[in-house]
Amino acid sequence: MLLDSVQSSREAFVRGLRRAWPLAGSIVLSLLAGCMPPAGLHRAPVPAPSQARVTIDAALPATVRERGAWEQDLYDVFRALNIAPTAEHVCAVIAVGEQESNLRVDPVVPGLGPLAWREIDQDAARAAIPAVVVHEVLKLKSRNGMTYAQRIDAARTEKQLSQIYEDFTGTLPLGRALFASWNPIRTRGPMQVNVAFAHKYEAVKPYPYPLTLGLDDELFTRRGSLYFGTAHLLAYSPPYDSYLYRFADYNAGQYSSRNAAFQQALSVAAGVTVVPDGALVVPNAPLSQPSATERAARRIARALRLDQSQIHSALVLDRDASFQDTQLYHRVFELAARASGHSPRRAIVPHIDLQGPKLQRRLTTAWYAQRVQGRFKRCLARTATRTP
Repeated sequence: MLLDSVQSSREAFVRGLRRAWPLAGSIVLSLLAGCMPPAGLHRAPVPAPSQARVTIDAALPATVRERGAWEQDLYDVFRALNIAPTAEHVCAVIAVGEQESNLRVDPVVPGLGPLAWREIDQDAARAAIPAVVVHEVLKLKSRNGMTYAQRIDAARTEKQLSQIYEDFTGTLPLGRALFASWNPIRTRGPMQVNVAFAHKYEAVKPYPYPLTLGLDDELFTRRGSLYFGTAHLLAYSPPYDSYLYRFADYNAGQYSSRNAAFQQALSVAAGVTVVPDGALVVPNAPLSQPSATERAARRIARALRLDQSQIHSALVLDRDASFQDTQLYHRVFELAARASGHSPRRAIVPHIDLQGPKLQRRLTTAWYAQRVQGRFKRCLARTATRTP
């Protein structure tokens, strides 16, 4: 009877498993963004190759492992993305990498096995699957001779958990075809790159290196994670005067700091509270289900001289540079300036509480951005003292 239940519940278990293990280092998943031409904050001269290598070497912390490999991959990634390897650009990437993984290619996550089991059990409960069934399924032997449960207990990195998932789905008929997009490890590698962002960016700008096992697995490598992480951090053109906002965007999604400033201006213009979280619309929601930001904009539609459709059409550009060119964007800031008597800021750090099973205390996107900013400044200080 139990074995029959195990077999009949396997597909339901896998369906529930898709939402398990939100164990990525970047706890808030990076929201997808339009792929814009590379642009830095400062138009510094492009350094010569020899100077670029000196800068990268000086920027890396003294304790980094496999230093030569990090230097080579960083140099190759900047060249492939056509982004100048200035001290600021290099230090921005290194600062994020330090925050996400301490510049470890496959970082160990303390207590990963128990965290994974807790998430599996919680997700099974939400899916109304008995815990005994879940645990019995995972007692099946995997391809390496160990049971899936034993491998979960022994897992120390997210790459290992991802491999367990891939092996599990590979045992099911049509598992790869049916569940290819269900791997719960959504951010990967030393820069904790979002898998969905990497696929979207690669569709516009093909990955310039050979793929042995596919793009998803490439993100676990140093080069793949650096390539897409650098693109996410630097290859777009927001209206920022500080790297702090790029660091916040790396955590919350490209243009989130710009969008949060827009929401703050909208609060002033409309006279209602709009949480400046950087998310302007509910993804794929129809006009009949507007976000709080959209409801606030509709409230002053007459003053904006825009109808509901025009407001919605502008807000859905929230992950694109072109949102800054819309009538909605400009008119909201104009109304806020009149109401407040001063020019509103064009970038603020989004107000977001971070979520995830690894967190032991309350953290925010502001905390993340400030931590990376501190690492960035220390990196710049290293390059100033180590380069001629």
